[in-house]
Amino acid sequence: MTSYVEDFDDGPGGWMRVVDNFAPPAALPIRNGAVRCQGPWWVDYNHAPPGGGYLQLLMCMVTHGPSGESVREVSGPNRFTGGKFPTDFTNAKITMRTRGELEAAGTKLSLLIQGSKDGLTSGWVLTGQTFAVSADWTETTVTAVPDPSQWTSIGSRHDRIDTYGEKPLLDILANVNVNIHIIMFPVKPRPMGEIGGDPHRLRAGRDYPIWPSSIAQGYVEVDRVQIDFAK
Repeated sequence: MTSYVEDFDDGPGGWMRVVDNFAPPAALPIRNGAVRCQGPWWVDYNHAPPGGGYLQLLMCMVTHGPSGESVREVSGPNRFTGGKFPTDFTNAKITMRTRGELEAAGTKLSLLIQGSKDGLTSGWVLTGQTFAVSADWTETTVTAVPDPSQWTSIGSRHDRIDTYGEKPLLDILANVNVNIHIIMFPVKPRPMGEIGGDPHRLRAGRDYPIWPSSIAQGYVEVDRVQIDFAK
């Protein structure tokens, strides 16, 4: 069995933070060998309905190919791609050791996988199994099962269908060749006041303000990520 292990004792190892659609990726603060994902987190509206919904992105890692200079600057050497680990996540077990404090607003700490097929990026969130977050260090293992009932496709908002779309789960699981994210999902941003349009066609948090209480707030620390590949 092939296993990828990142304990952050020697830097981020390729993990980073997505800020928003406009800013470059940012570094994740590391203290005592643990990454700290500190809110507030951007509400990712790229997959608003008719897509699978809104996300809040805590940390991510590229899984295939070389990284550009801006990514390397903030994420350091990518020990996943550098170690030539598989991109076939079918039945892989993903273990994280976490602690934190959350006002979760109905969301769960979840795994998002993304793969590219036929020119589109297809993302799936493992909603049937999620990671625990409490004040004490807790280890949780989820399994990337090839069962669509355990996953939610995030698809695309109305004006991003040239970039995002839905491809079969089994195809994406077999080749997660874009990235993996740790996210809060499902996020239900609530408009603050009158917005003068469809909240899903407008951009939540950019074209109109949202109530902070309607989205996840807090912080999550991660001191270990392990992926045990089945193939």
